[in-house]
Amino acid sequence: MHRRNFLYLTSLLGAGMLTGANKAYSAIVGGKATKVSGKVTGKGKALKDVVVSDGFSVVKTDSKGRFEFTASEKAGFVFVSVPAGYHIPVSKEGLAAYYQPLEPKDAQSFNFELAPLGKDDNEHNFIIWADPQIKNEQDAQQLLTESAPDTKALIQSYPKDTLWHGVGCGDLSWDEYDMYDDYIAAAGMTGVPFFQVIGNHDQDYRLGGDETSDRTFKKLFGPTYYSFNRGKAHYVVLDNVYYLGKEREYKGMITDEQLAWLAKDLANVKPGSLVILCMHIPAYTEAWKRRGYEAPNIGSVTDNRDQLYALLKNFKAHIMTGHTHFNENVQHEGVYEHIHGTVCGAWWTGSICEDGTPSGYGVYEVKGDELKWYYKGVGKPKEYQVALYQDEIDPANIIANVWNYDPQWKVEFAADGKTLGSMTRFNGFDPLAVKLYKGPGMPVKRKFVEPNATDHLFKGAVPLNTKLVTVTATDRFGAVYTQTLELGAQGQAAEKINNL
Repeated sequence: MHRRNFLYLTSLLGAGMLTGANKAYSAIVGGKATKVSGKVTGKGKALKDVVVSDGFSVVKTDSKGRFEFTASEKAGFVFVSVPAGYHIPVSKEGLAAYYQPLEPKDAQSFNFELAPLGKDDNEHNFIIWADPQIKNEQDAQQLLTESAPDTKALIQSYPKDTLWHGVGCGDLSWDEYDMYDDYIAAAGMTGVPFFQVIGNHDQDYRLGGDETSDRTFKKLFGPTYYSFNRGKAHYVVLDNVYYLGKEREYKGMITDEQLAWLAKDLANVKPGSLVILCMHIPAYTEAWKRRGYEAPNIGSVTDNRDQLYALLKNFKAHIMTGHTHFNENVQHEGVYEHIHGTVCGAWWTGSICEDGTPSGYGVYEVKGDELKWYYKGVGKPKEYQVALYQDEIDPANIIANVWNYDPQWKVEFAADGKTLGSMTRFNGFDPLAVKLYKGPGMPVKRKFVEPNATDHLFKGAVPLNTKLVTVTATDRFGAVYTQTLELGAQGQAAEKINNL
């Protein structure tokens, strides 16, 4: 791809979503309090109780579909929280287009026209792409020729009328903003509406502090925090990358302004509802414990997560994050957090992340207020959920990496058809990650990559002369994943995928 001038903005101009790049930019960097009014319609008819916001005020439309409020001088956009039962508006490229830019003037009017789905959306699916993080053309080509086609094929494997949307969960590029065209092209290839989260590598450096570090992102993708609805699920996107004003220095934090907005936004959501919140940096991870640290590193967790948990306590909340380049499921303070392995794997150096998780993405299926999920490795069948290895030091020891494990999974094994019971969970390094990324000059492409300690490893000893090991992993939903490993006469292992 060589479209290095962000010309896709012109499609938003044509769609009426932007009024001009210069005007949009001037609004983003700050202006004046603006009296806002407008109307939300669906098929020409007024829509009542639709939530509209500028990221500060949150209002609902009246019986005639009208709304009005005074937008903050800090606001750059007015956006609609797309209600259940309506199509997610999209740009020509397939990005979610739910917002319009504010201009620095005394008053401005907005009209949002939504298209009814014409069907129930209580059942729908979504994709989480964490950290595509493309740095150059080689990275981009892998995203465009491997990751995006794999995602499209997975989506097309479901019934034709399945509703989908996607979320790019931050680090869409790797400090190279001329690569955004390729990210947008890849998201568009999936054929589903894509929302964006800002990551630490999506920041403008050297332009000041946190208040100016999101200029490019906003110009291209709109607000950095917002909400929308599908079926009984309420979705929220937040910006929890707080730039400290020094070269690439940041911490995980949600600003008070966002928290105040979130409280107003959630006030319109029925308690007990399914709330799916997406941001880049994890709210909480236990990686620091696995690595022997006394506390989390700055930028690895969200400092003020307790305030976030307090706002989510009355809901069935799931948090979707990335950033870490490993896969982890964390249940903390009543919230289930999904920390995703990355689209880029270990920064496009190999087919797995530093913890052995395949490069890939999260797949989520919503049915009413219930959520089911699995992790899809690029180039692998969706049934591939376990990697098996024979320990090189102790050939009787079998290692299983179950990357999407949580405490409700069962991991069992058998030798030549004889059941041996449950495997033992332990903290360690994925053998393939060690082989690919450990040692002088390794890996060749990006030498900073190292294997990462993980606790979704399992081990068990098999009898001498065992020829075939079978590992059966059963997830919290009862789905059973079986993987086999042939043990050679010289203690060499050959992995086979047995998809059941």
